[in-house]
Amino acid sequence: MATLAQPAGPLALGTFSARDEDPFPGLLVKEHVLDLSSALDRAPSGMRAVVERWEETLPVLRSLADDDTLDWRPLEGLRVHAPIEPRQIFQSGANYRQHVIDLEVAHRSPDDPRTVEEARAEIAAVMDRRAAEDLPYVFIGLPSTIAGPHDDVVLPSWAEQPDWELELAAIIARPAYRVTVEEALEYVAGYTIANDLTDRATVFRRDMKAIGTDWLRSKNAPGFTPLGPWIVPAESIADPGDLRVTLKLNGETMQDESTKDMLFGVARLVSYISQTAQLLPGDLVLTGSPAGNGIHWGRLLRDGDVMEGSITGLGAQRTRCVAEVSA
Repeated sequence: MATLAQPAGPLALGTFSARDEDPFPGLLVKEHVLDLSSALDRAPSGMRAVVERWEETLPVLRSLADDDTLDWRPLEGLRVHAPIEPRQIFQSGANYRQHVIDLEVAHRSPDDPRTVEEARAEIAAVMDRRAAEDLPYVFIGLPSTIAGPHDDVVLPSWAEQPDWELELAAIIARPAYRVTVEEALEYVAGYTIANDLTDRATVFRRDMKAIGTDWLRSKNAPGFTPLGPWIVPAESIADPGDLRVTLKLNGETMQDESTKDMLFGVARLVSYISQTAQLLPGDLVLTGSPAGNGIHWGRLLRDGDVMEGSITGLGAQRTRCVAEVSA
């Protein structure tokens, strides 16, 4: 098992398994894990069932974390899975100011008459206007993309430009519909790490440009969202708008930015989504990815690459890229 950075706060949650055993929802405290399927009175079948009763369960989790008489198992030797299986995934695009500017410059037409500086200035003005008008850009992902924080990432044979996008993800605690920005964080159980992989070559439809983006094709291959390792309760993260997001490719830092660069923070995203859709317990809200993607560096993912992603207080994930074997 890869080395796992410890989470912030006294406890965290995850999904684990031992050899030849089914996965179980677990409470992590100081590198030891308690099986919640047997420790809680109303035995949860998985982590989503724990989150569905978040308000009543969190005080119990705090009490369990201080009880050293229970059957704690060493983390070492356990497999760490994606911490939760969401019903819905809401993904925020174009939410980091510098990232959007970099992408727009990278995708400029060869005959664009603007200098790089002029293009950056115009795009920055567009970002400022979006933030002022309170219009986040959110689309929907498939739960089948979820993979564990140490699972191999299979690069589909059709993906010409697979890219990384490390992101802060919020986990919803209770049904949220038409909530205000001021109350939105009350609906967040905790936070985790997501790497929202994207095939840049299929983001935009080539056959009908008026349709725009094709998120089904570019983002929803199986395993394209490594998640975890932990769910860290929101109470242990002082400010989700001030966390460091870092991704290394084969040991070289590619992304290293603060969530301060987000145009829309977690509260604004949750509130915005809830004006149209109802968020459900266990749902994920991905908050977008900062500057430093492969398309910016001119270096996309390939067979054998190793990605290491971390966010302040949320631990770290490590995934290896494997080329799909053609049938």
